[in-house]
Amino acid sequence: MELFIAITIGILVAGGVYRLLGGTKVDAIIGLIMLSQAANLIILAAGGLKHNAAALLDGSPISEYADPLPQALVLTAIVIGFGILAFLITLLIRSSK
Repeated sequence: MELFIAITIGILVAGGVYRLLGGTKVDAIIGLIMLSQAANLIILAAGGLKHNAAALLDGSPISEYADPLPQALVLTAIVIGFGILAFLITLLIRSSK
């Protein structure tokens, strides 16, 4: 699973940089979105990937829990990313008039 996440992060970063280097404004927006999603995956992977691990206490040993902090950080980053995306799309629409 870690290898798949690492490959996905690499593809997102490479695609995001490639799109950022494109000539149009839409390319830059798509590149920023891809880079932000790669950063979210990095944060999530840094917290440790556990299959079917509970985020809440259910009486099992502490080594079997998923770390809820990276999940909360990624959720916050996704919400902020949507706000930035809405702002960038508004700027794109306004600048094309």
